[in-house]
Order: sequence, then structure tokens, then C-alpha cells
Amino acid sequence: MYRFCFIVAVLLFIIPGQTWAALTAFQVGEKLTYRIRWSFIVAGEATLEVEQPEAMAGGGELANHFVMTVKTSPFVDLFYKVRDRIESYASQDLEQSLLYIKKQTGKSKRDVVVTFDWHKKQAQYSNFGQTKAPISLMPGTIDPLTAIYFIRQSDFNNEGIIKRPVTDGKRNNIGKARILRREEVHLPAGTFMAIVIEPDLAHVRGVFEKDKNARMLLWITDDERRQLVKVESKVRVGSFVAELVSVQK
Repeated sequence: MYRFCFIVAVLLFIIPGQTWAALTAFQVGEKLTYRIRWSFIVAGEATLEVEQPEAMAGGGELANHFVMTVKTSPFVDLFYKVRDRIESYASQDLEQSLLYIKKQTGKSKRDVVVTFDWHKKQAQYSNFGQTKAPISLMPGTIDPLTAIYFIRQSDFNNEGIIKRPVTDGKRNNIGKARILRREEVHLPAGTFMAIVIEPDLAHVRGVFEKDKNARMLLWITDDERRQLVKVESKVRVGSFVAELVSVQK
């Protein structure tokens, strides 16, 4: 089945360049909860949370702390159990990532840590303590989870094609996306006026790379909150929809 984690993988392709609003689109304590559907099956639940800022190890700078969790429903657990937790730490202005952690304890097992050394301009990926060779970082590189929050600061009024460098510790890419339109969307959490964005899936790995006709659309509220309220994808083996069901502040 598709997992909500694909939202993170794809959001790395929709981050704008130099323009963003003041950091008011989200606050500490915010929790967004999503219902995930695969075709006609309620497949699971995901959350996005803003935690208290934390000082980095070694007396480092105070960092934003974001957490994403994903879990499949009891029915889907019988076929493919997912229990994922992703954490990211980013600079206060969200201009660069400082640490990225991904733990999977369901059917797939991962214990990923990506460290960022901005003095050397390198990122180092490890999984269960096994490290890969460092990769070079472009200026302003952020991780996939931080990307969700960075885009919420963006000024969409002056952008057509939007770009940003993002890394998962293995590759550092410049992604692109188009702003398509504004429209009203009806969801379990309410009715929202939203900005519809289409990411470029050319560099996305996983199920999307197997289907040249794959497409994904994102709905982000057209207000000061800039909340991600809906994600919809279509690929060869079915469709995937994540819809906002509740907001906790």
C-alpha cells in the first residue's frame, strides 16, 4: 500500500526559493491528524506535530523540532504493518536542517540518522549505525520533513515554478513544482480555500518511479495558517488520498 511517508518524499520537490512570510504559519503544540485512504480502503492515520524548540547537542543553536508519525489500520496491519516516526531539527529561520531521524518498526525496519555539518557543507547518512559516505550540501538545503513547514511560510502570489534543495542524506536535489490554482476543498476537518500544487515526480523514488504517468496534487490552505490539508496521488496500482480530520493547537 501507499504510505503517508510519500508526502514527505514528494514535498521536497515543492519548496520555493527566496520569498517567504514571517514565521507565523505554525506554533508550538500544533498537531495535524490525517486519515489515509488507499482506493476505497481506510489504510491508516498520520500526524504532523510542532514540538518545543531544543538546543542541539554540544551546546549548539536552538532548533525547531518537528515530528511525523504514520501507522496503518488494524486491517492493513494483517498485510503490511507500518509504524513510522520521523523527526527533524532545523534552524530557527528554517533555512537549513541540522538533524534528521527516521525510525520504522513495522514490517520494514529502519533506524536512520542524517547529520548535517555546515562547516564542511556535508550530510552523513547512517542506518542502524552503518554509515554511508558523506554527500555535499547545497546552500539552504533542508530535509523532507522540514520542507513541509518551510513551504508553509511561502508567498505563493509571486511564484509560478518553485524550487528548493532538499536531501534525505543520500542525494541532494533541486526540486520543482507548479502552482496550479486556488479552489474550495471539503474535508472531514471542514471546508477550506486551498492552493493546489503539483510536484515534479521525476526524481522521486519508490512506487512513483515505476509509472511515467504518476501524478500527485497537494492542497495547502490559502490563509495565514498554510496548513497541508489534502494529498492525492494516482499511479498504476491505485490511488492514495490523505485528508485532514482534526487540528490541535
